[in-house]
Amino acid sequence: MKKVALVGAGVSKFGVRKATYRDLIWEAGKACFDSVPGLKPKDVEGLVVGSVMPERTAFQSHISSLAAEALGIKPTALSARTEHMCASGTVGIRYAYAFIASGLADLVMVLGVEKLNQPSGDEAILNMGTGVDREWEAAFGLTAPPCFALAAQRHMAQYGTTEEQLARVGVKNHNHAAKNPNAHFSKGATLDQVLCSKMIATPLRLFMCSPITDGAAAVLVASEERARTLTDTPVWIRGTGQALDGFQLTSLHDDYAHWPAMKRAADAAYAMAGVGPTDVDLAEVHDCFAIAELIAYEELGFCKKGEAGRFVAAGRSDYGGDVVVNPRGGLIGCGHPLGATGVAQAAEVFAQLRDEAGPRQVANADIGLTHNNSGMGEHVVMIYGREAT
Repeated sequence: MKKVALVGAGVSKFGVRKATYRDLIWEAGKACFDSVPGLKPKDVEGLVVGSVMPERTAFQSHISSLAAEALGIKPTALSARTEHMCASGTVGIRYAYAFIASGLADLVMVLGVEKLNQPSGDEAILNMGTGVDREWEAAFGLTAPPCFALAAQRHMAQYGTTEEQLARVGVKNHNHAAKNPNAHFSKGATLDQVLCSKMIATPLRLFMCSPITDGAAAVLVASEERARTLTDTPVWIRGTGQALDGFQLTSLHDDYAHWPAMKRAADAAYAMAGVGPTDVDLAEVHDCFAIAELIAYEELGFCKKGEAGRFVAAGRSDYGGDVVVNPRGGLIGCGHPLGATGVAQAAEVFAQLRDEAGPRQVANADIGLTHNNSGMGEHVVMIYGREAT
C-alpha cells in the first residue's frame, strides 16, 4: 500500500453560530486551502464529507455534492458522505486513507460540518436523541447523558473514582480551550466552577459535558508522492483501527466502565503504526462526557484499568505529564459539532506535529493519536507521526 499523509488543515470557529451550514463549509474549506500555498480546488481529486443530521438541522441532503460545488472542487476519483454519528469525521478520514493507499486517488479533502443549533434549542436536544435507538432507548429517556452517567456510576462504584476526579477533566479541557481561538468556550474553569455547575445526569455536571456546537473542519489527505510536492512537513497516517460491540446498551459489555471495542481499535492502530501507548505524545480523545476521557486513558493503555481518576488528578494527562490529552480543549471545551469533531482532532494533531500549535504546543511531539466513539460500543482510533515509518 502507498504511504498516506495529511498536508493541510483548517478549522472554523466553533460555537452557537449565526453562520449557515454552507458558511461553515466555506470557512473550514478556505482555511484548509490557505494552509497549502499554491493549491487550488481544481487540484483536489476527491471529497468526503462527514455530517450527521443536515436533513434535520439544515433541511439538506446530497451533502458531498453541495460541499464540492461550494468549494469549487470537481471530484474525479471520490465523492461521498459519511454518517457514523460522533465518529463520522474520522470514518471519513479512513475512507480517504483507504482510497489513497490503494492507489485510487492521490489528493482528497475530508470535511466535517454540522449546524446543530437550529431551529430551536428544544429541537436540537430532540435531534441528538437520534444517535441512540430511538424506539427502544431514547423514548424511555436513555439518551447520551444518562447512558454515560451509568458508565460513570459503575466506574465510581468499582474503582473508587470520585466526582472531583471527573471534574478535573472538565477543568483541564476548559483551560486548554482558553488557548484555542476556535473553541466554543474561551474563559477556562476552576474546580469549584465545575463542581458547582448544574447537575445533568448524576454524577455528570454541566461543565463535565460537551455542548451542542456548530462548526466545520477540513484536512487534505495525500499520497506520499503528492505530499512531497505540496509540503516539506507532511504528517503521516501511521495506523488506524475501528471496532464495534453493539448499538443498544443491552448489546454492550455487562460492565459499562469497560469498553473492549476501544481497546481492540487501539491495539489494531498501535500494531499497524509500530508504536505503543508510551510512545504517544498527545492524544485527542472523545470526551463527550468526562467519564469517556477517563475510560479512554485506560482502554488506550495510558494507565491501568481503574487508575484513570488518579491519573488525571496527578496531572499525568496534562502538559508535563505522561501524555497531553485534548490540548485544543476536547469536546468539553472546544465543542462537539458531531461530523466535524474527528476532522478537527486530526487538524489539531497536524498543527502539533508541525510545531504550529502556538500556546497549545506540546513540546517535542512526534506521535499523535485521535479517538472517536459513537456511543460506548463503537470506536475509531488513528495514529499520526512526523515520520512515515
